[in-house]
Amino acid sequence: MRDAVTTLIKTYDDTGRYLDRSALDSLKGYFDSGLARVKATAVISGNAAGIVKEAASKLFEQIPELIRAGGNAYTTRRYAACLRDMDYYLRYGSYALVAGNADVLDERVLTGLRETYNSLGVPIGPTIVGIQIMKQIVKEKVEAAGVEDASFVEMPFDYMARELSEVNV
Repeated sequence: MRDAVTTLIKTYDDTGRYLDRSALDSLKGYFDSGLARVKATAVISGNAAGIVKEAASKLFEQIPELIRAGGNAYTTRRYAACLRDMDYYLRYGSYALVAGNADVLDERVLTGLRETYNSLGVPIGPTIVGIQIMKQIVKEKVEAAGVEDASFVEMPFDYMARELSEVNV
């Protein structure tokens, strides 16, 4: 797993260049946002179960057929699997926030996931809706914790939604 710093250095190293003004500005931005990213991650880890529960509740309110007979979250086992997956997205999203980089999402979550979901008959659309709901809940909680501009928390959730999506969301 790489973070924003190692990714930037690797890019410059691969091309045999010294870090230029753009690279240094990027590093400065990464370090300047460090406290906010750590605070956001603390909010997520301290509220993870509640975030997942609230997001699931809103998801099933928006798409109630998921929990009805025949739905993909119908039966205790499927419902639990849905919550487990939402928790995975939230946890790995928090890793990407700390890293300031989405590489961990590709490495640990997204590679092959769409194909796996398709082969198991798991609907991707509602998964993306659930990820977007979690994004909004996290953003609200981070802002409530005193982070003025919490727009950076959108990155991992939007990335997951975009990469899982078969069409641009």
